[in-house]
Amino acid sequence: MLSVCQVQAQDAIALTADILFYGDNTEFRNPFREGATIFGTAGQLAAAVDVNPRVQVRLGAFGNVRFGSDDAFESVRPVVTLVVRGARSTFAFGTFPPLTGRSTLGPDRVSRHGLLPALQRESLAFERAYEAGLRWTFDGARLRHDAWINWQRLNTPRHRERFDTGITADWRLNRWLTLPAQLHVVHEGGQLHAAGPVRDSVAAGAGLRIAASPDAIGDVSVEVLALASRHVPDREQPARTRPGAGLFARAAVERGGWRAHAIVWRGDDFIKDEGDPNYGSLRRDGRLYRGVRDYAEAGLTRRLPLAPDVVLEASARLHRTERHYEYSYRLNAIASVRTRLR
Repeated sequence: MLSVCQVQAQDAIALTADILFYGDNTEFRNPFREGATIFGTAGQLAAAVDVNPRVQVRLGAFGNVRFGSDDAFESVRPVVTLVVRGARSTFAFGTFPPLTGRSTLGPDRVSRHGLLPALQRESLAFERAYEAGLRWTFDGARLRHDAWINWQRLNTPRHRERFDTGITADWRLNRWLTLPAQLHVVHEGGQLHAAGPVRDSVAAGAGLRIAASPDAIGDVSVEVLALASRHVPDREQPARTRPGAGLFARAAVERGGWRAHAIVWRGDDFIKDEGDPNYGSLRRDGRLYRGVRDYAEAGLTRRLPLAPDVVLEASARLHRTERHYEYSYRLNAIASVRTRLR
């Protein structure tokens, strides 16, 4: 009996390192979004302790380094997570797991939770690589979902508390047709200290995705989602509340580590906190755009697997925001290392 317990204990602890290298440059200069260069590294170093086959505790540290900054780290946070696994579900309480090399291909799909860029801009995966709260993922034969609440800021005498919560789900009807749905809420409030207005920004969408794999082309997908938004900048001023709507369409072709995609968007009074401003109806100066908003992009991505858990991805895109034609490019790398301690 003792020898069996010793063998089980040898696999109980592992040291994990997950590092995201990001370089993102957006040459934007339009009424809705200003361009920026985001260049740095974010990583989690943790010890993963398997309490039993279903329960794991992760303890470690997170750091985000912006190249060229005067500070050694832009942010440093503890990593403390309780993970409970089932046959199809995983529940995480604490720090969320980082992005891994198995993440989806393409710059338009870089997201911690698979949200559309109209709901959450892609650059938040770099600027806010640390998230913590509650998360439940499910991976079944037909249904897949990711539900979470990410606590961003406490309620203090200087500001309201802030969190975002949501769910992304896919219901697979058959091998080529899937019904996707998404909901995302950004809330600022709190009763302990009334510092600033209580704000809400909500958006939800649903639609269909068609996917096929013709031998001569590769993996082909087309998806269309209708979205609705409700932006409440101050609950005490209901006249400022603005409902909106949008239509998102995306087509993509993947083959041999290459991916080409195109996105078309039309929005009417669509305003979403954390959403990509190129999709929104709010100008950079705070004025509302009167009329239907148009946006489109086309991109090409190349993924290079360097090792089983190390991947390099390069992409370039052309953007059309109303009458403004612009471009962007991105270089990402993700390295995930696992070492058993005992």
